[in-house]
Amino acid sequence: MVGILSAGVPLPRRPLTPGHDEVGLWYENVLGWPTVPGVPVRLAVGVRFDVLDVPAEAGYAALEHWERPGCSGRGFPVALSGDRMWLLVAEGSAEELPGLLEWLEWGAPLELDLRAIGAGGLLEAPRPVGSGAGGPGGRGGAGSAVADGTRPRGTGARNSSQGAAVWLRPPEPGAEASLPTLSAMGTRGVRGDCAGPPDLVRLVNTVATHIHRVRLRRASAAAAVRTEGQPLAFS
Repeated sequence: MVGILSAGVPLPRRPLTPGHDEVGLWYENVLGWPTVPGVPVRLAVGVRFDVLDVPAEAGYAALEHWERPGCSGRGFPVALSGDRMWLLVAEGSAEELPGLLEWLEWGAPLELDLRAIGAGGLLEAPRPVGSGAGGPGGRGGAGSAVADGTRPRGTGARNSSQGAAVWLRPPEPGAEASLPTLSAMGTRGVRGDCAGPPDLVRLVNTVATHIHRVRLRRASAAAAVRTEGQPLAFS
């Protein structure tokens, strides 16, 4: 059973022994993120981070709004699993999402394809970037294709299409400092600044906007197909 620890207290380091999964140990020992052993290894959500689970098509479109020209660093972590994108946000954000959507007028009856995973949730652990069969390595391996918001074209994208989760923006030690969070009255921009993360309110609004646009575009395309398939009626 995974214990719930304070975000400010690092997890005890476990030895890397043949009896432990090296991927899980990397998350626990390097990032301080608790895991649930098994195949695949799963991350305990709501301890160090929460997750926004969004359609990948809308997520790619939204990432373009979060590029931060002139700032070093890789931004907040983002992962891909099939046709879903996982945006890591500050712990506790899942509880804020329903109220934020209502306040931003994205609530019922719109029923956006957007959900938050918080305390008690589990997330498939993408293999650390650059890892081989035995464990993690440096940057530049599978899943590292997106640090700038563009669509991945490498091994990570293929693995995700086959069902395996991959990192698009991989986490690094201290990644919690980059996670989108609520700022005072939403004063921080979508992109944040070089010293801080993006504002959660603006981020949610951006994601919701693109999810809605994707749905409208698909509905319009479906209507066009139905119209083209109907025979012309003459009086």
